[in-house]
Amino acid sequence: MLKSEGFKKYFFNTSWLFFEQVVRLSVSFFVSIYVARYLGPEQFGLLNYSIGFVALFTAISALGMEQIVIRELIKNDRKKDLLLGTAFWLKAAGAFLVLVLLTIGVHFTSNDSFTNLLIFIIAVGTLFQAINVVDFYFQAQVQSKFTVIIRFWSTIGIAALKIYLMSVEASLVWFAVLILLENILLAFGYILVYKLRGNYILSWVFDFEIAKSLIQSSWPLMFSSIFVSVYMKIDQVMLKEMMNTQAVGLYSSAVILSEAWYFVPVVIVGSFFPAIVESKKISDKLYEERLELLYGIVVWIAIFIAIPITFLGDWIITLIYGIEYAGAASVLKIHIWAAVFVFLGVANSQWLIIENYMQFSFYRTFIGAISNIALNALLIPILGIEGAAIATVISYAIASYLSLIFVKPLRRNLWLSTNSINPFRTYRKLRVFMER
Repeated sequence: MLKSEGFKKYFFNTSWLFFEQVVRLSVSFFVSIYVARYLGPEQFGLLNYSIGFVALFTAISALGMEQIVIRELIKNDRKKDLLLGTAFWLKAAGAFLVLVLLTIGVHFTSNDSFTNLLIFIIAVGTLFQAINVVDFYFQAQVQSKFTVIIRFWSTIGIAALKIYLMSVEASLVWFAVLILLENILLAFGYILVYKLRGNYILSWVFDFEIAKSLIQSSWPLMFSSIFVSVYMKIDQVMLKEMMNTQAVGLYSSAVILSEAWYFVPVVIVGSFFPAIVESKKISDKLYEERLELLYGIVVWIAIFIAIPITFLGDWIITLIYGIEYAGAASVLKIHIWAAVFVFLGVANSQWLIIENYMQFSFYRTFIGAISNIALNALLIPILGIEGAAIATVISYAIASYLSLIFVKPLRRNLWLSTNSINPFRTYRKLRVFMER
C-alpha cells in the first residue's frame, strides 16, 4: 500500500501543505515580533484592531464554499469552468458586500479617519481573494504543491518587504498596504499557475442553478465561519472601543505568543485519526479508549506548555518584545491556558466528524461567540486587558467542553474529555497503546 501511486499522491500533497503551514507560521511569527517592537504598543494595537475589525466581516466573502466546491470538483471535474466561474463571482459579490457592511459598520465605532483608512486598505484585499477558487481546483486534483509554492514565495516576499519598511522607518499605513499587496500577489500568482497548467480563467462561466445549489449547501458553513471570526477577533475590537489602541497592542502581542502553539494539536490529531477510525471498526470499547487517550495527550501537552509560560511570562515578554510591552505579561499568563481547551476542541472535533455530528460544530461556535462577547463586555470594564484574556479562556472552555453537556448525543464525549484530565489514566492508556 505504501508504494502505491495513490498513497504517494496523497502523501506528497499532504507534505506540501504541512511544509507551507510550518513555513508561513514560523515566518509570520518572527516577523510579527519585530513589527511589534518597531511600531510600539499603540501603533501595533491600531494595526491589529484594523485587521480584527475586517476579519469580523470577511467570512461573508468566503461564503463557506471551499469544501463544497472541492467536493463537487472531485465528483465531476468536467464542470470545472462552471463551478469555478460560479464560485468566483459569488465570492466577488461577497467581497463587495463586505465593503458595504464595513462602510456602515465604521459609523458605529469611535474610529478616526486614519483608522478607517487602515481598515479599508486591508478590506480591499478581500476583492482579490475571490481568485482563491483556483486553490480549490488544485486541492481537488491533489496538486496543492502548485498553490503552496505561490503562497510560500508570497510569504517570504511580504516578510522581506516588512523588514525593508522597518529599515527605512516607514509609517504605519505601509504595513496595511502590505496586507493588501499580499492578496494582490497571491491573486496574480494563482492566475499564473492556473494558466501554466493549461487552464484559462476566461473560460469560467457563471451558472445560476449551480450558484443556488452552492449557497444552499454552504450557508451553514458560512455562518459557522462568521461565528469563528467573532470568536477569535471580537476581544481586540472590544478592547479598542472600551479602552484604547495601546491596550490592543499589549493584548495582541501576548496572543501571538499564546497562539503560536495551536499547530501542535493539528499535527497530533492528524497522526492519531487513522488509528481512531480503524478502532471503531473493531469495537466501541477500543474506539473510546483511543479517543480518551488522544484527548489526554493533547490536554497534558497544553498543560505542560502553559505551566512554564505562566511562571516565566514576565521574562518571556520582556526578552521578546522589550520593556515597552511589559504590561502584556499578565495577559500571556492567563491567555496561554486557553490552549488546554483549544487543543481539546481540535481533538474532539474529529469525533464529531467520525460520528457525523458536524451540525453541532455550528452550535459550538455560536455558543463560543456569544459567550465571548458577553464576557468581554462584563470583564473588560472591571479588569482591562486581563479581563479580555479571562473571557477568552472561559468562552473557549464553554465552546470546546461545557457545551457538550447540553446535547444528549454529545454527553458521552464530555465524559471522555473529563477522564482525559486524569494524568495517571492517560499514562496507563498510552502504555497499553504503545505495547499493541
